[in-house]
Amino acid sequence: MNSQSALHRPGFRSRAVAGLTALLLPLAALVGLATPAEAATSATATYTKASDWGTGFEGKWTVKNTGTTSLSSWTVEWDFPAGTAVTSGWDADITGAANHWTAKNKTWNGTLAPGATVTFGFNGTGSGAPTGCKLNGGSCDGGPSVPGDNPPSAPGTPTASEITNTSVKLSWTAATDDKGIKNYDVLRDGAKVATVTGTTYTNTGLTAGTDYSYTVQARDTADQTGPVSGARAVRTTGGDPGPGPGPGSKVKLGYFTEWGVYGRNYHVKNLDTSGSAAKITHINYAFGNVTGGKCTIGDSYADYEKAYTADQSVDGVADTWDQPLRGSFNQLRKLKAKYPHIKVLWSFGGWTWSGGFGQAVQNPAAFAQSCYDLVEDPRWADVFDGIDLDWEYPNACGLTCDTSGPASFKNMMQAMRAKFGPNYLVTAATTADASAGGKIDKVDYAGAAQYMDWFNVMTYDFFGAFAAQGPTAPHSPLTSYPGIPQAGFNSAEAIAKFKAQGVPANKLLLGIGFYGRGWTGVTQATPGGTATGAAPGTYEAGIEDYKVLKNTCPPTGTIAGTSYAKCGSNWWSYDTPATITSKMAWANQQSLGGAFFWDFTGDTANGELVTALNNGLG
Repeated sequence: MNSQSALHRPGFRSRAVAGLTALLLPLAALVGLATPAEAATSATATYTKASDWGTGFEGKWTVKNTGTTSLSSWTVEWDFPAGTAVTSGWDADITGAANHWTAKNKTWNGTLAPGATVTFGFNGTGSGAPTGCKLNGGSCDGGPSVPGDNPPSAPGTPTASEITNTSVKLSWTAATDDKGIKNYDVLRDGAKVATVTGTTYTNTGLTAGTDYSYTVQARDTADQTGPVSGARAVRTTGGDPGPGPGPGSKVKLGYFTEWGVYGRNYHVKNLDTSGSAAKITHINYAFGNVTGGKCTIGDSYADYEKAYTADQSVDGVADTWDQPLRGSFNQLRKLKAKYPHIKVLWSFGGWTWSGGFGQAVQNPAAFAQSCYDLVEDPRWADVFDGIDLDWEYPNACGLTCDTSGPASFKNMMQAMRAKFGPNYLVTAATTADASAGGKIDKVDYAGAAQYMDWFNVMTYDFFGAFAAQGPTAPHSPLTSYPGIPQAGFNSAEAIAKFKAQGVPANKLLLGIGFYGRGWTGVTQATPGGTATGAAPGTYEAGIEDYKVLKNTCPPTGTIAGTSYAKCGSNWWSYDTPATITSKMAWANQQSLGGAFFWDFTGDTANGELVTALNNGLG
């Protein structure tokens, strides 16, 4: 999906608000620390780094009374290396002097009964780990040594297999510890459901057709727990897919491009006059920019400044010079008033503007805050029902290359859900590269799925005149076929790979291009011919709208579920109402959440492609 061209739960700083209540105190405010003679050998203190967003991190200490009598107070001390410091904390009074830090209980959480635990946390800067831990003057592991026993590492992200209506088998790679692993806690949706000694567990008694999220946490021989593993999303088979997209509630989404209001003369009113507005469920408004670590405006004139005359306006009322909101945003507001079932998401990134995501995900919480502030700007807060992130591509190359790692996408979506909450839609456009070691393999999409409503899988643009000499091939093949130029470049294999990774089927939308891709200098009518370059296009060489191609170069054949046509020396591939109908039937067979398309401007004036998509999904 090409920006600017003719085409196309709770977050990791979960206690940040609470942290504001516990400001760092000056050294003079310290109460006298416990002496070694007062050391409690019947208590432990363990540290975990809960989150790390590049420019900072969240640390967490857990104090446990392992003795047989109550503790009346506790004080934890540790050292950080130079460059690492606490910036705010919660549930303890935290003070610092040089590189030494001290945390003392609040008045309300100092007493610990036998076996009880208390946790306090902080936000910090730097990358160092604590050393020299002391609890009430003694070793944090309850023994004679300092700094004490280190907690175990995180186990590997669990894999899911043998999924049924009521059960799933989980497997994970072992954690490590300097003194040995005792067992593992298995967490489902954040709550412990089992403790096992091995690295597999079968969870039974589940509900059919339900989404679950699993993590694993190791415990060492001193009963210290380490950080939790990455999350694995699982959906049990059968059942009603629930409130999300599913049979009877399919998503039918189209992209509306902000630049379409210029040369293409396509406006929000066209969604109404074409009949498309009555047949879709969602609109992605594309694109907002991603720059400087933030979500920013893409085109202010098209978005909210352009004045519409009465004949251009959805409701037939002209904009005035002094009204607070004009442009496409105001027209979308009017469209929603006329079609209350439509929900609008603001899409950020795209081909041209994806280069900013790498910087943005260095601090996912700050990025999410910037996006929320923009989407919820009081001038247009009622227009948008959610956010869509079109990152091309995480941990891979598009117009630019990203090296932020396989977890960066999941971290971004986790932060977005934490900020936007459960009542907003949080979605993303994703690659459809299912080749071995390709773009799908480079990202933890299943880990992200638990925070997302759906994925727009861009099952188009697989082939085109960006390979100027060919071979000619359908740009949106549904399946593979003999002679396909690249293995794994088709819709069926992309959807299968997402499912295998653990993304629920009803969170996957099949992508349709409302345009064709073509070559010139072609002599062979069937796919696989050579070419000399891109076929001429109205706005961009090698690309043409369906509404043009249906008349200038009607189909001469079909392969892999997509039409193709040879007209003179030009060769095109594109979807038609007939091929879209068959693709929607396939999407229903796969129990997908629905379909989406790029973009409205390629359709006919009476919306025949939208009609086929709507009728095909049912």
